[in-house]
Amino acid sequence: MSLRAWRLALVFLVALTACGPLTPVADAATRHRVHSTRKGSVAKRTGRRHHGVRRAPPGGVYARCAVVMDPATGKVLYDKNADRSAPIASISKLMSVMVFLEQKPDLTREVEVTREEIYGGSHTQLRDHEIVSLNDLLHMSLMCSDNVATRVLARESGLAKNEFVARMNARANEMGLKSTHFVEPTGLDQNNVSSAADVAKMLQAAAGNPLTHSIMTTQSYEFATVRRVHLVNNTNRLLKSRYQVLGGKTGYINQSGYCFATWLRADGRDLIAVVLGAPTNATRFADVVRLIQRTTAPQPATAVVKS
Repeated sequence: MSLRAWRLALVFLVALTACGPLTPVADAATRHRVHSTRKGSVAKRTGRRHHGVRRAPPGGVYARCAVVMDPATGKVLYDKNADRSAPIASISKLMSVMVFLEQKPDLTREVEVTREEIYGGSHTQLRDHEIVSLNDLLHMSLMCSDNVATRVLARESGLAKNEFVARMNARANEMGLKSTHFVEPTGLDQNNVSSAADVAKMLQAAAGNPLTHSIMTTQSYEFATVRRVHLVNNTNRLLKSRYQVLGGKTGYINQSGYCFATWLRADGRDLIAVVLGAPTNATRFADVVRLIQRTTAPQPATAVVKS
């Protein structure tokens, strides 16, 4: 080896010795950063996150408006924006059915579904030119909120379209529903509005009719036409709960959020609960259950609970 090579080797060894071990030991702060980064990487890969337990907001419900009413006395037991007017979607059908039944129809009469009712009616089992009895249409309207069925009922009421809606509003005025107004029978229009307090009274009136009470408390209903067999399932999930349900109606459009009104018996006590503007389908039922549990729970005698 040449003299120059020996000198380069010597310089390299001196430099290596001065730098210390080839694998440095990280200090505590560095180790913590590495550990945190690795945890983050694992969480990102697995999708796991550590969240706190999600709790109901102050007032007990996620819905924008809510009320609990004692149907025997009319006393309001819980109030969250209960008098605020808001879109009520298919809860409108409670009033539509009451107006329809006022006309004393023959429910065994069979009628034809037309393209006019189907157009813009959203989801439906009914088809153009299908022949269906008024009784079957009534079940579809109240149990699964079929808009086409409701339109046919309004058409077959014997009232013109504007007369039918005018009667809905007149009936609301007679019932003292000051925050309620309708522009059509189904609830597809966001201008069908009411308040939680008004809806509670509307449900009480509708469920007071033995026929509508029977339909609203039926879990499933089957009927056949020449074209097909129809199975109608009730959208009221609380029919499968431990509570005795005496009436109820769901509703949803984008502008209203998820709405739900129900009359039930809990611990031997009748209560009507209404939520308007819940964020999800499941939330509206959970909101009502929380309200019922809160109302029936033993508590000191106080005034109306307000959120």
